[in-house]
Amino acid sequence: MAVNDTLEGTRKIVESAQEQQHNSGLIPTLNDFSQELTTLNLGPTHPATHGIFQNILQMDGERIISGVPTIGYIHRAFEKIAERRPFYQITPLTDRMNYCSSPINNMGWHMTVEKLLGVTVPKRAQYMRVIAMELARITDHLICNSILGVDTGAFTGFLYVFQEREKVYEIYEEICGARLTTNMGRVGGMERDFSDVAIQKLRDWLKTFPAVMKEFETMFNRNRIFMDRVVNVGPITAEKALNYGFTGPNLRAAGVDYDVRAMNPYSSYEDFDFEIPIGTKGDTYDRFMVRNEEIWQSLRIITQALENLPEGPFHADAPHYYLPPKQAVYQNMEALIYHFKIIMGEIEAPVGEVYHSVEGGNGELGFYLVSDGGRTPYRLHFRRPCFIYYQAYPEMVVGSSLSDAIVTLSSMNVIAGELDA
Repeated sequence: MAVNDTLEGTRKIVESAQEQQHNSGLIPTLNDFSQELTTLNLGPTHPATHGIFQNILQMDGERIISGVPTIGYIHRAFEKIAERRPFYQITPLTDRMNYCSSPINNMGWHMTVEKLLGVTVPKRAQYMRVIAMELARITDHLICNSILGVDTGAFTGFLYVFQEREKVYEIYEEICGARLTTNMGRVGGMERDFSDVAIQKLRDWLKTFPAVMKEFETMFNRNRIFMDRVVNVGPITAEKALNYGFTGPNLRAAGVDYDVRAMNPYSSYEDFDFEIPIGTKGDTYDRFMVRNEEIWQSLRIITQALENLPEGPFHADAPHYYLPPKQAVYQNMEALIYHFKIIMGEIEAPVGEVYHSVEGGNGELGFYLVSDGGRTPYRLHFRRPCFIYYQAYPEMVVGSSLSDAIVTLSSMNVIAGELDA
């Protein structure tokens, strides 16, 4: 479905006004460019870049003629660090990629290792993971869309939804004790069951958040000032998006209904009823609307998972890989031995080569893992969606104004930690 069908009339009004401005000469086209050009460094530390990366723009006045992206300012060599760490100790590295939705990174890595080890995770743990991942998707989209509002001059919406983000972080605290970089879960399942407090906080939030989300949408969806800033800004066609390797909301905004959760289900996503929202033009407005609708779909998934949460264990019966309970470590010699061997990285993994992907906040987040039978990965590569679709940014902003380049970058949701891992 196209999530902005009901707003198509408003979109046409804005497009008509923009076309009249172009025809009247108020907005120059590429043919109007003079030979007096300026080189502008957008970044690497400008607040509008939302991270440590640089774009070297050739400008004719306010119009962009060309751009060259530069990355590498915070390169942390995560893959090489991970190749020197036991599998259990790599989870905190994944937190620092897309730190706006850390639990998705954590779960994706755990599932990759479980595929290598042949570990089957109980149904309850799979549902618990789904709840954590969809909460993370919501916070990721809230951050992206509310900051897009800030970049167009609307600060109020940002304040509204960040209060809700804080409530989600309180749920994280009940689940794992952390907030931003969560290090949530373990290979084989979750480190503990959901407490009654966590479930109650989740239920309370599910009751109050929809009203706030509706208010946020009322503030932006048909706001003429906002639409003037985002309609037909930074568009990309479905064909070009696919050629660049787009995934996630940016691809779906261009009209391609690809979602890893539906196309290659994992963690029991096949059990849930949800829709894949798509756009039509792949512009900033469509990216905004697709993320808004995905928030509602995530709420549907969380509600289903919570109401149908299976009984049973929250971790697999895999003592060689899953840390035993602390109380058992104090009282049982076998548990103490397993605890020591797992923490010290003394358990070898089988020889194998696996790839596993999940639907991250920004698109397909994949882990390519090669094991030679040792205690650490022989080779590990993270497929970071930001790194792939950021390549299209220069083409998307050519011919637009500098202010358009800011909102285009904001709507793409390029996270520096994921781009430059």
